Amino acid sequence: MEQLAGKNIVITGASGGIGAEIAKLCAARGANLVLLARSMDKLEQLQKQLQQRHSVKIAVYQLDVSDTEQVRAVFPEIFQAFGQVDVLVNNAGFGIFRAAHEAGIEEMKAMFNVNVIGLMACTSMVLPHMRERRFGHIINIASQAGKIATPKSSVYAATKHAVLGYTNALRMELADCNVRVTSVNPGPIATNFFNIADEKGTYVKNVERFMLQPEYVAEKVVNAMLTKTREINLPRWMNLGSVIYTLFPKTFERLGRRMFNQK
Repeated sequence: MEQLAGKNIVITGASGGIGAEIAKLCAARGANLVLLARSMDKLEQLQKQLQQRHSVKIAVYQLDVSDTEQVRAVFPEIFQAFGQVDVLVNNAGFGIFRAAHEAGIEEMKAMFNVNVIGLMACTSMVLPHMRERRFGHIINIASQAGKIATPKSSVYAATKHAVLGYTNALRMELADCNVRVTSVNPGPIATNFFNIADEKGTYVKNVERFMLQPEYVAEKVVNAMLTKTREINLPRWMNLGSVIYTLFPKTFERLGRRMFNQK
């Protein structure tokens, strides 16, 4: 509980969902917060709520992580205001569940720009400082979709595969710098993510009973901060599926095709 007291934590996509829940838990544990998202109204509302409850420093900045010029502009302001970043949580992301032949090119670009390029851009802004200090933690919110690609989420799954590849390489690069890197691979979470991802509501209806609560996921993430945790896989039974997929991909795809196509 005390390891986060006084630490500076930056969270992207902090205006709702697990980003907001992570912020609430970090503030309760005495961490200073930098909250980033596109919706300034929601950020300011969360900031006010947390400052009424906790005596920590909280700053909010409007940021679309897909806009690299904004990323370049905002992070120097953060360093000027806070001095250092101890933990970066790359949480911003979105998905659209659509068959590959139905996905538009602009839609593909948008998902990669937010989920992959935005994550890399934010990380690149804190890396030199963490390496110099030989201290820090980068937490990338990926997905079980980065381990098991399924029909109607080909583009989204590709972005999360990219996040996992980047995260795993980054972890090895920073192993001698005392900078820790963790990937978080949750299954479906009960947030407004699906307002965009699942326009027809079919997927939510089929997996509703398996959905994780954002508070539960957030607690797992916050408990792992500044520890040597390599991955957080939720739920565990779903991660077992990714292990089986790696060992027996052909059989897994043949047996699971019908179920996965229920999106």
